[in-house]
Amino acid sequence: MAKIYLSDMQFYAYHGCFEEEKVVGTHFSVDCTLEINCKEAAKQDDLSQTVNYQDVYSLIANEMKQPSSLLEHIAYRLIKRLHSQFSDAAKISVCIHKLNPPLGGKIGKVSVELSTEDVFE
Repeated sequence: MAKIYLSDMQFYAYHGCFEEEKVVGTHFSVDCTLEINCKEAAKQDDLSQTVNYQDVYSLIANEMKQPSSLLEHIAYRLIKRLHSQFSDAAKISVCIHKLNPPLGGKIGKVSVELSTEDVFE
């Protein structure tokens, strides 16, 4: 099994429990890992035998446009959508980072990570 990583995808979105977050928005970062068998793609240099990174990015970008209160919910939705579109993936992991969250002090980010094992147990 190989791992495909899409790291530090940056988005401005309107997720959060506070009303200000839903109106003003904030910065988010997303990491995604897909475990796949890409032996044939590697041997044949054939994109159709593996996961197209652009398709993964587009799916995540579209899902990040849908507001949610919780990072857990965003990660759950992403796992469900990614699993539906890339069913050949043995495992999918997603980590959502809210950058500079409004917690009353200086903090770089808060993060939630889910995988197919968390969603489909």
